[in-house]
Amino acid sequence: MAGQTTTYGDISQRTAVYAMVDMLSHAEPVLVLSKFGKTHPLPKNKADNAKFRRVIPASRVNVPLVEGVTPTAQKLAYEDVAVQMRQWGAYFEISDYVHDTSEDPVLRDMSQQCGEQAARTTEAICWGVIRAGTAVYRANGAAQTDINTPITLAKQRAVVRYLKNQKAKKVTKMLSPSEEYATRSVEPAYVAFCHTNVESDIRNMAGFIPVAQYGSRQPLCPEELGAVEDVRYISSPDLDYFADAGGNYADSGTAMVTTTGTKADVFPVVYIGMESYGHVPLKGRGAISPKVLNPDTPRGGDPLGQRGSVGWKAYYQAVILNDTWMARLEVAATELA
Repeated sequence: MAGQTTTYGDISQRTAVYAMVDMLSHAEPVLVLSKFGKTHPLPKNKADNAKFRRVIPASRVNVPLVEGVTPTAQKLAYEDVAVQMRQWGAYFEISDYVHDTSEDPVLRDMSQQCGEQAARTTEAICWGVIRAGTAVYRANGAAQTDINTPITLAKQRAVVRYLKNQKAKKVTKMLSPSEEYATRSVEPAYVAFCHTNVESDIRNMAGFIPVAQYGSRQPLCPEELGAVEDVRYISSPDLDYFADAGGNYADSGTAMVTTTGTKADVFPVVYIGMESYGHVPLKGRGAISPKVLNPDTPRGGDPLGQRGSVGWKAYYQAVILNDTWMARLEVAATELA
């Protein structure tokens, strides 16, 4: 396919926009983490790094005013957190024979799979970043290799106490479910992300309120499981865990989820405050670039037009903006009969 210089392959820009929207519509249900990070769209032809700029919090005043004396003026200070962008992408290939004879809408299905693949790729990148924060709590034991008990309310309270002591603000807004960089206000709460294997243990926590019983409270997203005190839990099967990284899976008296039948799998539960991490999300008209080449079109390297393809390219990266405004609780997950 060498020699192709058009932006969208051999389809028009209008058709490419439809393809991109189709990809994004299938990416949206997979995206969880991108809804809550601080967003920073990177304009085209503006270098390959993004900078998140934030105000350095002012310290409290410890000295009272003196009558008739003007205090020394203070200056507002800022700092930048830079993130180096990376390009990601992949494509599916189709032959003219399949295109002409298959009863399945192969090109459309490829477009949808590209959207889901792009979303899972960016989710994995972001999850790898935020689960590497330095504030770590464990369900039991002094090391990750000891963990073989599930999440508890006491451990959640310890994490929330830490976040509050660090002045981490509760999440009050999130990215709205559209193709643009729009946000919407939400009820203040800390948000926790976890793998779906932890769901049953969260439901067993004292004071758990499922989404179905929220009443007037609106769920943050379809993946929200429920709330426990100050925390709202969101689960996804794409948030990877550490297989066989814990203690003996049955030593606690209750069998824990294990990959090989010896050690308990360790599941990170990441609690975040407002603007604890940032990223360029899979949103907006320039976020994902579809590449569609129809079969039966002769081109360089394929003079008979025997091949076609559907692919995607996107720039994406995530970064921790304030390490003390997030914490990781490592737990095991109870095995279900």
